[in-house]
Amino acid sequence: MKIALVGAGQRGMIYSGYAYDSNKADIVAVVEPKEERRAAAAEKFGIPSEMQFNNIEDFYQKGRIADAVIIATMDQDHYQQVMAALELGYDILLEKPISPDPKECLMIQDKANQKGCKVIVCHVLRYTNFFAAIKEIIDSGELGKVITIQHNENVGNYHIAHSFVRGNWRRSDLSSPLVMQKSCHDMDILAWLVGSEAKKIASFGSLKYFREENAPKGSSERCLTCKAAGDCRFDARKVYLPVAGSWPAAVLTQDQTEEGIIKALEEGPYGRCVYRCDNDVCDNQVVLIEFKNDVTVSFNLSGFTNKISRTIKVMCENGEIRGDDSLNQIEVTKFASNAIDGFEQRIIHTGLTQGGHGGGDVALTDDFINQMEAHSNNSRSSITQSVESHVMAYAAEQSRMTGKIIDVDTLKSRLRNS
Repeated sequence: MKIALVGAGQRGMIYSGYAYDSNKADIVAVVEPKEERRAAAAEKFGIPSEMQFNNIEDFYQKGRIADAVIIATMDQDHYQQVMAALELGYDILLEKPISPDPKECLMIQDKANQKGCKVIVCHVLRYTNFFAAIKEIIDSGELGKVITIQHNENVGNYHIAHSFVRGNWRRSDLSSPLVMQKSCHDMDILAWLVGSEAKKIASFGSLKYFREENAPKGSSERCLTCKAAGDCRFDARKVYLPVAGSWPAAVLTQDQTEEGIIKALEEGPYGRCVYRCDNDVCDNQVVLIEFKNDVTVSFNLSGFTNKISRTIKVMCENGEIRGDDSLNQIEVTKFASNAIDGFEQRIIHTGLTQGGHGGGDVALTDDFINQMEAHSNNSRSSITQSVESHVMAYAAEQSRMTGKIIDVDTLKSRLRNS
């Protein structure tokens, strides 16, 4: 199988790397405007110079030269790139979000159906042992129907500073709102677990902490010239030098020596003071969801956590499910009649699996390749299933901005008819 890579950043290299290393696909072309990244991809995959492109237009002028494309570029670029790929008949593995604009998401879905092409969205959480086990417990009916869910996305204080304050996803106009970029994953998982479309959504949140008024006294624009850096946990040297060679330091530069990283901090965006960046996305947000089957959900998205993890509590008629994906552990409890009788409980260890996102990255890539080989279109993360999560995330941001409760069907109708 021949695959072309569009966007040779961290996510694109992960998916293409798994496909290549598994000997299931050849990466025959790369499109990447940054020369350093383009060269690294070309070297890893053995891509000849004539199949290395610094812009998407030159690549598409070649026509359909592969079986599929992996598109892992910036959020705002997805729509134009995907629509052109579909016009050429490409099947696509598409990094989330599909698009920051839900109308564009719907148009991509319609175009894929019209052209008979597969678009599989990188909702990797559906492919993890952790969430698959929770879904299996819910669907078994052993605890009765789901009544309500509490779900937390714990972004991690250093992750939000790296990606959403200093990094590529710091501004809504350059990428997308935090709840869309980071948590369309979670909207997708919640809709999947509940087994229903959303009915109403309300949301509240703000950019509360990463603001100039919270900067330490005597601090400056960049960490390497800052007198207050020694007492600041966000000092870029503390953040990146100890993890050279791995994420998030690997995002800064291909040169992962101390000298290379220091140079990147001197010249690039990741050396900036987190209190003096041009970021505008939320650093905390809550979303309340009522689904059409009457299940209610409270979702909390926060950058003020020590670990990067997701924690969940599913409350059912006859018991509850608690889980922490950082521990790969799920606790299933059946209710007792009173406070002194024993209750039935079991612990499920979902186990460690290869790759990022609890093994979801690998399993997603395998699913994409398997769908291609079998000429099938029943992926658990197809465009048809994935659009719902993006409409939900958009509704959440609309609610946060306007202070109104959003009726999801009304929103969908407006998007379809606009």
